[in-house]
Amino acid sequence: MYLTGAEFRRSLSAGLVALLAVLGFIAVAVASLAGFGRLADAAAVLNEPYVWRILRFTLYQACLSTLISVALAIPVALAMARRPQFPGRIWIVRLMAVPLGLPVLIGALGIIGIWGRQGLFNDMLDLAALGRPLQIYGLQGILIAHVYFNLPLAARLILAGLERVPQEYFKTAAMLAMPQRSVFRLIEWPVIAPLIAGVAGLIFMLCATSFTLVLILGGGPAATTIEVAIYQALRFDFNPARAVALSGLQIVLTALVLAALAFLPRAGDPGTSASSEAGRRPDADHRLSRGFDFALIALFTLWLILPLAVIVVKGAGADLIGLLVEPVFLRATATSLAIALSAALAALAVALSFIAAIGAIRTLRAPEPFYRGSAGAMSAMGSLVLLVPPIVLGTGWFLLLRPFGLTDTAAPAIVAAINALMALPFVLRVLQPAFAVHRSRTARLAASLGLSGLARLRIVDWPGLRRPVLTALAFAMALSLGDLGAVALFGGDQLTTLPWLLYSRLGSYRTDDANGLALILGALCLVLMIAGTRAPRNAGRGQT
Repeated sequence: MYLTGAEFRRSLSAGLVALLAVLGFIAVAVASLAGFGRLADAAAVLNEPYVWRILRFTLYQACLSTLISVALAIPVALAMARRPQFPGRIWIVRLMAVPLGLPVLIGALGIIGIWGRQGLFNDMLDLAALGRPLQIYGLQGILIAHVYFNLPLAARLILAGLERVPQEYFKTAAMLAMPQRSVFRLIEWPVIAPLIAGVAGLIFMLCATSFTLVLILGGGPAATTIEVAIYQALRFDFNPARAVALSGLQIVLTALVLAALAFLPRAGDPGTSASSEAGRRPDADHRLSRGFDFALIALFTLWLILPLAVIVVKGAGADLIGLLVEPVFLRATATSLAIALSAALAALAVALSFIAAIGAIRTLRAPEPFYRGSAGAMSAMGSLVLLVPPIVLGTGWFLLLRPFGLTDTAAPAIVAAINALMALPFVLRVLQPAFAVHRSRTARLAASLGLSGLARLRIVDWPGLRRPVLTALAFAMALSLGDLGAVALFGGDQLTTLPWLLYSRLGSYRTDDANGLALILGALCLVLMIAGTRAPRNAGRGQT
């Protein structure tokens, strides 16, 4: 990469300003939690049995959710790996990614529609004269929801590892007439085993910081995680000391999990591979094995599709026209889109500033310690922002603004900033590889042509990077649009977003309206994702 002195200074300055803005926003929230003379009261709260019961339940449900998700993911991934070519396989692989981009609130409604007291599963048991024994609210509901969202993630990551195994291994196993148990023990398990710790750590992190699912499906004090307890302490009890103590506990827990993840092997990016180039597995020709694999794949596909189908069917049965013309819906939609666009643009600006600054520092042959430290901090920021979850950031800012009566005024900006931080790791994950490839292809040519500044952006960079930039922008918007965690403390008459309106209708037992809103919100997120992943016609221009 070739930069003029002015370009180097601009890139470095942009990165440092973005880094200070991110650290400053987080530091103010954390300082607010520690300030105002609350530390002594918060320390006393930690002696309450209630707090430690919440911590135990948080860890217990996260461990169970992780164990079940990974244990079920291994046979699913093995079945998919043994069947690299069958009609519809690519759509099943893509379907594995749907829960990752699905707003959690919509997924929770779909799960209730299947497993709830009036859900499809209990209806089938009732027809069989077995009554309605399944209760969705409580630990069982949390586990079902976490497995729904995390089983596809674990299966996708393990499948990516299995698809990298050379086909020659399986051909050799077939020549030696190895039984399937030996193939698993000698070929497949050595690939899966190193991935398990990293996959399990990632899922544990997601489950330990889960908010919306536990808020909807927890069912009471006996099934409450730390983040939900923080929300309840401020929203219902207004007990700042308890909220501060629980926030500190959550930060410590998240820090420990992130530290553990740093030492665990990372699973590779699964991408969207459908193994179209993989040949038929010689070890998978047994009729019994084939039947078992396809039965497992069918069950897995139903597990993913049914909640989505319930949302579509029940949402279509709601009074959509009536919802669309409600003033509160129009106001919530406008607020959600404004916050989502602001959050996405902010996340994109920060990510681009980080990438530009890191790239500029890497052009130095012997960078000074300050430059090396700055580049390291920017590189790590994608993970470090996860250290302070949205509900904890919201708590800090809520406690800071409340004495001044500014919570309603500043709420949209605070929510947008929190959503931007939560989207930042995903935006960086999309943009960093794309920028690295683009620079390697175009840097020398752009320098030889004397292109820099706006001319280089217009002729070389924008045509080549338009698709990943738009994909990152759309993904960040969809993530913000469906988020309830950041708005949970600030939501109300003065700030109503679509997720908050959906949650309010669900809480007031207006289930039909909630289903209709879930369908509309899901459709908006789907449109954003399709728009972001659609390649522009001239996306390849400007690349060499």
